[in-house]
Amino acid sequence: MGIVKAIEDALQEMRPAIQMDGGDIEYVDFKDGIVSLRLHGACASCPLSLYTLKLGIEERLKELVPDVLEVRAVQ
Repeated sequence: MGIVKAIEDALQEMRPAIQMDGGDIEYVDFKDGIVSLRLHGACASCPLSLYTLKLGIEERLKELVPDVLEVRAVQ
């Protein structure tokens, strides 16, 4: 399985929990170990979205996809 497919599968696994809070995530890119995501809905304007991104999404992606070094939000 390719890295991008593994990232997308992992995001699909996390998506229901994020959607329950009125948000969503969109895969944008993977380069040099960095996953770029776009936050939608409540996540886009939430002051705690950085915590969700770093402590939730990033940590889980690192567990599931060892090639992931960091997750960043893009506009």
